[in-house]
Amino acid sequence: MKFINYLESISGISIYPLISLTLFVAFFVGVSIYVFKTPKSSIQAVAKIPLD
Repeated sequence: MKFINYLESISGISIYPLISLTLFVAFFVGVSIYVFKTPKSSIQAVAKIPLD
């Protein structure tokens, strides 16, 4: 028996892909906003850390 057959037998399982997609999109949007709002001088300082 395939794994998909086990998942189809669970009632209410269809909400989990929607929840995981929502969490992924929220995290991606949050990180994108953080990156674009961070001052360029701060990013340049962090970029120099491995070379110091």
